[in-house]
Amino acid sequence: MKNIIAAAAVAATMLVFVQPASAQCGKASWYALKSRTASGEMMNASAMTAAHRSLKFGTKVRVVNKRNGKSVVVRINDRGPFVKGRIIDVSKAAARQLGFISAGHTNICIAKV
Repeated sequence: MKNIIAAAAVAATMLVFVQPASAQCGKASWYALKSRTASGEMMNASAMTAAHRSLKFGTKVRVVNKRNGKSVVVRINDRGPFVKGRIIDVSKAAARQLGFISAGHTNICIAKV
């Protein structure tokens, strides 16, 4: 019985995050400016949007916070981030749902939806 419980515990920890083959992992930060995005729309800190260097505008990606397992789907509407080592900047609303407002940045993985 102990072996079954131990095996179940190991299996559960392995299922926390399964990374798709097309995922990008790295650092994310959040931003909330009062300006136009690179796509031409006004930045809306309450919207589920993000900036990425190369994905097409309108692309939807799932962002998973590797520290707590929380995830959110955002729409790419801006370019950036322009800080070395970061792969995406999310809106303040997305960062709130991902649980990293106070930290300012976190380790994430993204994959197209």
